[in-house]
Amino acid sequence: MKTTFFIALGVIAILLMSLQFKESNTNRGEENKGIVFHQGTWKEIFQIAKKENKIIFLDVYASWCGPCKMLKRNTFSNEEVGTFYNEKFINYAIDGELGEGPELAKKYKVSGYPTLLFIRPDGSVLTSTAGYHNVEQFLELGNSVSSK
Repeated sequence: MKTTFFIALGVIAILLMSLQFKESNTNRGEENKGIVFHQGTWKEIFQIAKKENKIIFLDVYASWCGPCKMLKRNTFSNEEVGTFYNEKFINYAIDGELGEGPELAKKYKVSGYPTLLFIRPDGSVLTSTAGYHNVEQFLELGNSVSSK
């Protein structure tokens, strides 16, 4: 009985390790193909947007949020999405529960995660939406925002 338990435990451990290895190898080569999110403070991002006269795409997420993780894995990592969003917007992602996140979440009335905001260089919200968007939906959203 003990032997069966330990064999089953070993098989589960091996499966979990192989899944983790596969995910880390998959993400390693694809990180640069998707959206490049600027690093820094909100003030710095805002200054870049003003200087380049570009709309800010702001992703407000939470570390525990399943749809947020799906967006990052399936949509934000897509090469076509990355090419379009990196050209048209200043991209910034922030955890709505850490650092400057709660302040921004309050300012922009975030009521759930993920919240996706498009903010003009003057600070006003052009449009916002929430929830998971697949590649096609997200590109359509970006096209509609960039044409305004």
